[in-house]
Amino acid sequence: MTVELERGPDGEFTPSATVFLTGAECPFTCVFCDLWRYTVDGPTPAGALPAQLSAALEQLPGLLREAGLDRCDQLKLYNASNFFDRHAVPEADLEPTARLAGGFRRVVVECHPRLVDERVRRFADRLPGRLEVAMGLETAHPEALSRLGKQLTLEQFDRAAERLRADGVDLRVFVLVGVPFVQAAEQAKWVSESVRHAARAGARSVALIPVRGGNGELERLRALSEFEPPSLRLLEESLAEGLLAAGAALAVQVDPWDLDQVASGCDACRDARVAAIRKMNRTGVPRRTVCGDCD
Repeated sequence: MTVELERGPDGEFTPSATVFLTGAECPFTCVFCDLWRYTVDGPTPAGALPAQLSAALEQLPGLLREAGLDRCDQLKLYNASNFFDRHAVPEADLEPTARLAGGFRRVVVECHPRLVDERVRRFADRLPGRLEVAMGLETAHPEALSRLGKQLTLEQFDRAAERLRADGVDLRVFVLVGVPFVQAAEQAKWVSESVRHAARAGARSVALIPVRGGNGELERLRALSEFEPPSLRLLEESLAEGLLAAGAALAVQVDPWDLDQVASGCDACRDARVAAIRKMNRTGVPRRTVCGDCD
């Protein structure tokens, strides 16, 4: 479990806890994903997820004290798969999970757009607070999206987003930086277009996630010149362009986990670019680092 302050679309900071649950593997084999490393063989055993969540929540008061926070309003439940996949989250676990999450004003879960179905509404109805579903758009580049192994079209994404709106469920969107099959010179432009697409779909927030190697398939694509790990310079530029594309109605932030592991390519500006990214995450104000060595 981690605890952080997360900036929302209104500029307010929400004390937020993220719990990483271990369950069944995702049925989709996206070329950029390595989350299968954190899953189990076969379906998730009934009762396993509520037990994990209960144990994690016992740690929450101590983590809040360490972070200097006196409350936690938002709970993110990430299970390295899809919350509304019956193999990953057994039907019998929805009620106890909702009960354990009942003390939070907002609960965020992740799900592939094609698996957004009637279970979303049923789970939302069990929660006293607001439900938010995080969906991976990844990129609005239609050709690249078709080659990512996600088995998703922009039209399918939009239909899932419309269903969430109709059910009174909020939308969070994941967008990749360093998308395979997109030329380096066009990466930041397509991040901007992806943020605009998320905004049109009704998202309240967008998380920009740098694509990282290590799963084998990305290394194969890199050898074919189909993928290049994003640099800090690209990540900073993508966040600045994404913030400009979003305007005031949408919170856009870089996923800060493992940010220090993103390659710099230039030692002279590394610390300045990391600081700029973190500051944009906090303020939502675009900025760019000027480096005499690499600009």
